Amino acid sequence: MSQPADPTVVLVHGAFADASSFARLIPELTAAGLRVVAPAVPNRSLVGDAAYIASVVRSIPGPVVLVGHSYGGAVITVAGLEDNVRALVYLAGYALEKGESLGELQGRFPDSPLSDALVYTPFPLEGTEETGTDVSVEVEKFPAIFAADVEPELAAVLAVSQRPLAARAFGEAAPVAAWRTKPSWGLVATSDRTINPDVERFGYERAGMSVVEVDSSHLVMLAHPRRVAALIREAVAGSATG
Repeated sequence: MSQPADPTVVLVHGAFADASSFARLIPELTAAGLRVVAPAVPNRSLVGDAAYIASVVRSIPGPVVLVGHSYGGAVITVAGLEDNVRALVYLAGYALEKGESLGELQGRFPDSPLSDALVYTPFPLEGTEETGTDVSVEVEKFPAIFAADVEPELAAVLAVSQRPLAARAFGEAAPVAAWRTKPSWGLVATSDRTINPDVERFGYERAGMSVVEVDSSHLVMLAHPRRVAALIREAVAGSATG
């Protein structure tokens, strides 16, 4: 059975969101003739989430371009080591170094407004009497912090349909850094109030990525889908020639 010549674009969402956050980006990519897969990330642990995305990547015949938004950037940093991954694209994301955690990278820079809007909720851990902790964003503060340039009606829906991130993910160190061996592209959302844009810049520059900056809120793929699609198409083209 022959494999597709063009890469499949795998979109990896971040914390406080789900794959519907790519709803405006996907039509831009499919209109360009690209095959797209947008899986649901468990958002339970960095290593576990990366293992799940890696399993999705392995199930895809042919080359893959991995795209990670926000926490999804940390996930593709680990999952991107799969053999068929040809390129990585970070959207307002975390580009971790091997042995580095989200908390360590963020801790080098001033906090964003997100830090004062987090909600911590216990949840049961299956098979034990212990509990984990889910982290989400206060519903009332979500639009301004996460989606300031998205329509208010949509931002309100996103605020009440968040997919929380387990707190343990913040402290887990990345066991690998795929950007060391895979060509990578990064997008800085310069009006980001969820991740300090300097966190994004630092990670991208350290990795030697091709970088673009867009005046956008954290949800850049909803606010500026054409700009994001253009960057992904650049990565697709670059992965074919690199």
